[in-house]
Amino acid sequence: MDGTLTAADDTWSVAGRTFRSRLIVGTGRYKDLEETGAAIKASGAEIVTVAVRRVNLSDPKAPMLQDYVDPKAFTYLPNTAGCFTAKEAVRTLRLAREAGGWNLVKLEVLGPPPLLYPDMQGTFEAAEALIKDGFEVMVYCADDPLAAKRLEDMGCVAIMPLGAPIGSGLGLQNPAILSLMMEQVKVPFLVDAGVGTASDAAIAMELGCSAVLLNSAIAHAKDPILMAKAMKHAVEAGRLAYLAGRMPRRMGADPSSPLTGLIR
Repeated sequence: MDGTLTAADDTWSVAGRTFRSRLIVGTGRYKDLEETGAAIKASGAEIVTVAVRRVNLSDPKAPMLQDYVDPKAFTYLPNTAGCFTAKEAVRTLRLAREAGGWNLVKLEVLGPPPLLYPDMQGTFEAAEALIKDGFEVMVYCADDPLAAKRLEDMGCVAIMPLGAPIGSGLGLQNPAILSLMMEQVKVPFLVDAGVGTASDAAIAMELGCSAVLLNSAIAHAKDPILMAKAMKHAVEAGRLAYLAGRMPRRMGADPSSPLTGLIR
C-alpha cells in the first residue's frame, strides 16, 4: 500500500455482486419510515436487510418501505428475522422471492427467547433446502469455526456469525474465535449482531471482516442519523487500519524517539 487507497477504491463482492460500502444496515426498529430512510442514507450503506415478516412491502394502503428506501438505489436483502424453525424460514424466503424476485437472502433461524441464539440444526436444515431451491444464502450463525466451514461447504455465499447476542450492543465478545473462523472460510465473512457503537464496528473490520451488519446500534441510538454517520466512518477506518497492518504489540515501552545521538 502506498497510502493513497481510499474506502471508495476498496470493493468487496458476494454472489457476483460488487459493493463499495462495507456496512450493511437493517430497516427495522426506527421510530418511523422517514427516520429509517434518513439513517440509511447517512450510513452510506448499499445493502439493507428487510425483515419480510415485519416490514410492509406490499400493502399500498399503508406506508411502504420502498417509498423511503428506493429498491433501485439499494440492494434489498430479505431476511428471516423472527423465524424459529427451518420450515418458517424457508417459507418466508420463498414468499419474499415470489413478491419481489429477491434471490440473495439472509438466513437466520433463532432459538427461543431470551437468548435468541442461532439454532444451528435449524440453520443447517433451512440452508440446505434454500440452496437446493436456487437461493444465494448469506447465513447468520453461531461463533463456531466448524459450523462456519460446514455452511460454506454446503454452498452458502457468506458466513455471518454473531459478535454478541442480537440487540445486546455488547460488542465483539470473542474476537479470537472470529479470527479462527475467518481462517476456515473463503467466502465473505461478516460480523452480524452485537455491535453497539462505532468502536465495535471498527474492531470487526480491523480483524479482517469483509463487512459489518447492524441495525439496533443505529436505530436505538439517541441520534440515529448521527450514529449512522459514525458507523460509516468506523467501518472505513477499521478497514483501512486492517490494510495498513497494525504495529506489533509488545510488553514494555519502545521509545518513539531514538536514544542515541542525543544533544547533551
